[in-house]
Amino acid sequence: MELRKRLDAAAARHGVPGAGIAVWSAGELHEAATGVISKDTGVEATTDAIFQVGSTTKVWTAALIMQLVEEGKVELDGPVTDYLPEFGLGYDVVVTVRQLLSHTAGFDGDLFEDTGRGDDCLDAYLAHLHGAGKVHEPGELFSYCNAGYVVLGAIVARLRGTTWEQAVRDHLYTPLGVTHAALLGEEAVLFRASAGHMGPDHVVFPKWQMPRSNAPAGSTMCLAPRELVRFGRMILAGGVADDGTRVLGQETIAAMCEQQVEVPTVPGLLAGAWGLGFELLDWGIGHDGGTPGQSTFWRIIPDRDIVIAMSGNGGDFLGLIDDVALPVLRELGVDAPGLPVPPAEPEAVDATPYLGTFAGPVGTLTVVAEGGGLRVDLDPSELMASLGGVASSAGYVHHSGDSFIATEKEGGSHATITFVMRDGVAAFLHNSRAVARA
Repeated sequence: MELRKRLDAAAARHGVPGAGIAVWSAGELHEAATGVISKDTGVEATTDAIFQVGSTTKVWTAALIMQLVEEGKVELDGPVTDYLPEFGLGYDVVVTVRQLLSHTAGFDGDLFEDTGRGDDCLDAYLAHLHGAGKVHEPGELFSYCNAGYVVLGAIVARLRGTTWEQAVRDHLYTPLGVTHAALLGEEAVLFRASAGHMGPDHVVFPKWQMPRSNAPAGSTMCLAPRELVRFGRMILAGGVADDGTRVLGQETIAAMCEQQVEVPTVPGLLAGAWGLGFELLDWGIGHDGGTPGQSTFWRIIPDRDIVIAMSGNGGDFLGLIDDVALPVLRELGVDAPGLPVPPAEPEAVDATPYLGTFAGPVGTLTVVAEGGGLRVDLDPSELMASLGGVASSAGYVHHSGDSFIATEKEGGSHATITFVMRDGVAAFLHNSRAVARA
């Protein structure tokens, strides 16, 4: 596979300070690493280095919930209030566990309130949700919801009588045999822990530890790529770990991989559907993740007994996927498509149904007609500005259906948006989150 050679060259080409990759194929583990875990320290990245894996954590949280389902302690279609009586939003609604798992609950998802480092942080976060706004009716459509996975983590903690972190250790890390992992900063210092790097100058992101209150959604988990491969191998083995320990039942894994909802998007490398935790693609399952300056790509290919995980700490990570992960998968016989690109001769469209203003926690998006396509102006919210978001404007051309693709690359790829139509007019601008018309 020449993983190290490929990774070295691609990381240099795409300005990635450090990266690690692990591939399981034909019963063997292949690993490589390149660069440094921090430009400030110059410490070498090795295959033992741990990276913040972001939202890939959601699959681990989903697995913890599904274990409770197996034990008869949680009903997927039961109201969340059956397990967390204090759960409530800024409006009157009934939300189920299944809807949280499949990102169809319909409330504001990008609520990153820091409720402290104490063991009560998830309970405090639940209180913060009492002000969460409505995006759509529960079950109506997919809208990526970080907050929903925090609620799932709170269910795990409440029913296990411990913290979410300890539940991860007891019910996943230990039976799986995970060794290179951290959930808190005081654990991460025992490893080669990667720092995120921001911008073209690769400035180390100054706040390494993200809020513990968002941990079940992906703010704190750090793993060596091989540990994501280890989890994927358990999925391939029907829920059984390397030592024969059963972690999940076969029926449970099938349920996690069953489509719950379609995702309004340009299909291909991006998930066109969602299961109970997993992104579902035509060619595999998995999840991606990111924290400020760190990114992770994770795919499981059940019909070929392949798992791949790759993490990086800045630069053009999507370019790294395009130049390393996808070619490796193709050489192993996986029909993995690349990132979407604009058509050579884009079709001019009547922009009228799409024009207007759409608003959500990430900010305000204003859509105007421009040159046979669209221009989208973003005014970031205060929260997103605090995370590095800036006002921007981008031109889009028609891709297919009600989907449009940016004419210029940003962060290594052409962004896509899809409009969800109601009565011939765009009711939502969808970019993994459903942003409602203001």
